[in-house]
Amino acid sequence: MLIAGNWKMFKGPAEAAAFCRELREAALPEDVDVVVCPPYVSLEAAVQALAGTEIGVFAQNCDWETEGAFTGEVSASMLREVGVYGTLVAHSERREWCGESDETAAARVRTALAEGLHVIACVGEMLQEREAGETDAVLRRQVGVLEHDDNLVIAYEPVWAIGTGKTATPEMAQAAHETIKSLLDVPVLYGGSVKPENAAELLAQPAVDGALVGGAALDVDSFAAICRAGSREA
Repeated sequence: MLIAGNWKMFKGPAEAAAFCRELREAALPEDVDVVVCPPYVSLEAAVQALAGTEIGVFAQNCDWETEGAFTGEVSASMLREVGVYGTLVAHSERREWCGESDETAAARVRTALAEGLHVIACVGEMLQEREAGETDAVLRRQVGVLEHDDNLVIAYEPVWAIGTGKTATPEMAQAAHETIKSLLDVPVLYGGSVKPENAAELLAQPAVDGALVGGAALDVDSFAAICRAGSREA
């Protein structure tokens, strides 16, 4: 079980360090892998604050080039140099606002994996696509450009459930995850408005291997509660 907290554009270095120090003391379950994804400027502070723990630090994005004249981009080797363990790729907000395509997402994934990073690649349908019955087709298109790798995880994000307070039912999540797993044999996280109140039911689904948490990951108590909901310990 993997629980990853995506901080989006929240928490500068000082706040990130304070959060991570508090997270160290949160008595997280040993059978759950925990990851935090701070913004670039807070990565090093998070790495330092979490040193000596099993909590991983991921970036929120990684370029498909290893170096070059690409203003504003950050390479996988740069991330590794500051101690980052992995990266998100193609979050729905980057697909919507930053022009991320299936092809650029696949290129980022390939480079990050080749450079030794773990990757959480995000896929998922928009509201109009779900209402049109196109969920499976969208997932097949987005997953179809990816290849199996032991360090690859996919996060299913129903875009209509991100930041809206709406959540896919456990049955919807299970069905989407089954589709993804039929295409690629990798762990699949659920990433649509996961909260302490719904985490246990979502994480209990057989095809759900964890969660990519947004807003609820910004509070230590909330995030820790979700981590505990993923535990199989008695």
